[in-house]
Amino acid sequence: MARKKWLIGRKPSVSCVNDSMIKILPSAIEDLHQGRLFYEKQQSELGEYFFNSLFSDIDSLLLYAGIHVEISRHYRLLSRRFPYAIYYKVEGEFIIVHRVLDLRQNPRKTEDALS
Repeated sequence: MARKKWLIGRKPSVSCVNDSMIKILPSAIEDLHQGRLFYEKQQSELGEYFFNSLFSDIDSLLLYAGIHVEISRHYRLLSRRFPYAIYYKVEGEFIIVHRVLDLRQNPRKTEDALS
């Protein structure tokens, strides 16, 4: 059975299953934090649901990394439950999550965030 472990802190977060690893950069952690705060203001516990849903989407990269559409030299995974996109790159055995961005913003802002 595959074992998974998340480490979250100031350094990039890492999830491992077998030989594949997901690294979540601090910029993506900050995006997740901002989204969580926004949804928590909308309704109690919705921020936690948002956070868990996005981490579930990120975990799916261990199976599906590299099959998504490429935008600005990043792959883009669309969240299943929220209007967010997860932008990542595949570098060897590492899946590196660079940003987790709200799709309701101006597309130029997204391009700027990815450059």
